[in-house]
Amino acid sequence: MNFDLFLCDFDGTLVRADGTVTDANKRAIAEYRRRGGIFVICTGRMMLSIRARLAELGLCDGLVAAFHGAQIADIASGELLRNVCFRAGEAERILRFAEGKRLRFQMYVDGELIAPFRSELLSAYERVCGVQARISETPLSDMVATQRLNVTKIVFLCNAEETQKVYRLLAENFGEEFYVATSSDYLVEVLPKEATKAAACDFLADYYGVPHERVAAIGDQIADIPMIAAAGGKFAVSNGVEELKKIATVVPSADGDGVAYTLRKYAMGEEL
Repeated sequence: MNFDLFLCDFDGTLVRADGTVTDANKRAIAEYRRRGGIFVICTGRMMLSIRARLAELGLCDGLVAAFHGAQIADIASGELLRNVCFRAGEAERILRFAEGKRLRFQMYVDGELIAPFRSELLSAYERVCGVQARISETPLSDMVATQRLNVTKIVFLCNAEETQKVYRLLAENFGEEFYVATSSDYLVEVLPKEATKAAACDFLADYYGVPHERVAAIGDQIADIPMIAAAGGKFAVSNGVEELKKIATVVPSADGDGVAYTLRKYAMGEEL
């Protein structure tokens, strides 16, 4: 075994464009775990969304990381071992900026998805993630200010041609204080500075007692770069963004079973 801990992004990496995970990937995960490897999904999805998909991967125990690692939970019990939220006033400030710019956005509070209005992009997000948003009649900034809510993440929904523009706008205004990243062609996310996949990698390596050089990580998006940079084994599926592929070994695409290929060739050392 070349890597004892394998951190895997979900959408765009393990999941194909049609939303499914292939049997080849499932078999490779099972074989890696049978040989003693620790396989952990580390995703930007909310905990409710990713937990609904774990059983089909054969993951009924161990840990799972959601919200890019802002939350890390025990799969069997649901107990949160890590839970990072915005501090008082931070989420309110970002939300007031978003409202002033008339951006499409949503927030996550204690495992619930809350949005200010319904849109086609929100409906598409709900279908992909298997969750239902609560629509608030109160501006989200006012809701956070008056109810002192624990906001985990704020996501901005974009048409593909808008994503980089929205990313630059948010990075310019909040990038020094918070973590701003793209997680798909349609999503820009803002989280607390310590809620990155690099922090998740550090937490999981420490939890399992695995040195970083024995940790492998694979992904496809900007949000995966911190995790992959922190890991000893750095891998990117070929459908990933160029910024990520520059620092990683490029493997077959998500649709081409890139995770199975990486597990077998690089983690378990099989000749393919």
